Amino acid sequence: MKIWQFTEQAYHPAFETPGSMRVTVPQNCCDPDVAHNLLNRYLDEYLLADELGLNIMVNEHHAAATCMSTSCMTTLAILARQTKQARLLALGIPLANRSSPLRVAEEIALVDALSNGRLEVGLVKGASYELFMSNRQPTGFMDRFWEAHDLILAALANEGDNFSWEGEHFHYRTVSMWPRPVQQPHPPIWMTASSASSSRTYGAMGYTCATFLSGAVARSVFAGYREAYAEKFGVQPHRDKLAYLALIACASDRETAFRRAEKMKSYFTTAARLEPQYRNPRGFSPVEANVRMLRADANAMRPKTRSGVAVPVDGTIEQYMDAGLMFVGTPDEVYDQLERFHTETGGFGNLLMMGQAGELDHEDTVDNLTLMAREVAPRLAELSDVPMDDVRYEAVG
Repeated sequence: MKIWQFTEQAYHPAFETPGSMRVTVPQNCCDPDVAHNLLNRYLDEYLLADELGLNIMVNEHHAAATCMSTSCMTTLAILARQTKQARLLALGIPLANRSSPLRVAEEIALVDALSNGRLEVGLVKGASYELFMSNRQPTGFMDRFWEAHDLILAALANEGDNFSWEGEHFHYRTVSMWPRPVQQPHPPIWMTASSASSSRTYGAMGYTCATFLSGAVARSVFAGYREAYAEKFGVQPHRDKLAYLALIACASDRETAFRRAEKMKSYFTTAARLEPQYRNPRGFSPVEANVRMLRADANAMRPKTRSGVAVPVDGTIEQYMDAGLMFVGTPDEVYDQLERFHTETGGFGNLLMMGQAGELDHEDTVDNLTLMAREVAPRLAELSDVPMDDVRYEAVG
């Protein structure tokens, strides 16, 4: 199993501000000097991850105190020059915010060239609330998404003459990529899924599929992917094609690990702080998804513990652990928890580790990453695939 260090690079001093953490959070809540120190601190932690033999994942969000990374490709351009060995994952580039797919392709090619072919790319739909800053229409977005996807891959893979693009949503008289990416035909592509239906789409395309903080649902996501991949390619996918994101709090003793986890938990509590008009703009979500939400009760969409209890937003660390959203404890305890979850979900080859989240400070983050790299990662690397027929997601008795 490969481990990728990830942080949303939050401006956590704003967490004390009442109200939403996105869209409407006032700019005067951000002190530029504090932001400067935090952003450089997060970069230092990514550099440590590289030194420790971990890979690196970066994302982006907009108008959000919970994530100051407004361009994952800008961050990765810095890290491409400063790191030596880590694979660099952009998960992901939200196409909802981009008016020019060709510009996205250029940024991908540039970072891949800077890193000498260490880039991996996630093309994602993006968050609903970000449409309000990008001034994009939510209706018909997925049609634009897939046209942008096709154009980006065509530009990256082109080895012949320049070409024009006359699509339904995008028009370019000349597509000319300078520089070209080192990895041909293009860097590895990732997508994210929260259901078996979406993971089947990516399985049939052969892309790497990641699911974020989905707990028991990860099993069906991975099963859908494996099924579609096998139907298309005639073989089962390697576990490296599947990834799971969770928060990790590791320490030399259990008490310290739980103290760290409490600092990280504000990642979950601030995520819920968004005004309702920005959650689901008309046309952004498929009709069937809206129907499911209308029919469900308030807790139906919440992650659940192994016994089927919905985890409240301000749940306990133990509840988040039981739901597979946090893995907390000593190196031995964290390994045992991850090994069990790996088995329960049928196996995955990439752990997208939030080794820093919420208000976890630099010193704790450094120790967290160091323990994971030195005492947990070697054992995780030896985990083998577990056939789907041999695993069950069981309630704890």
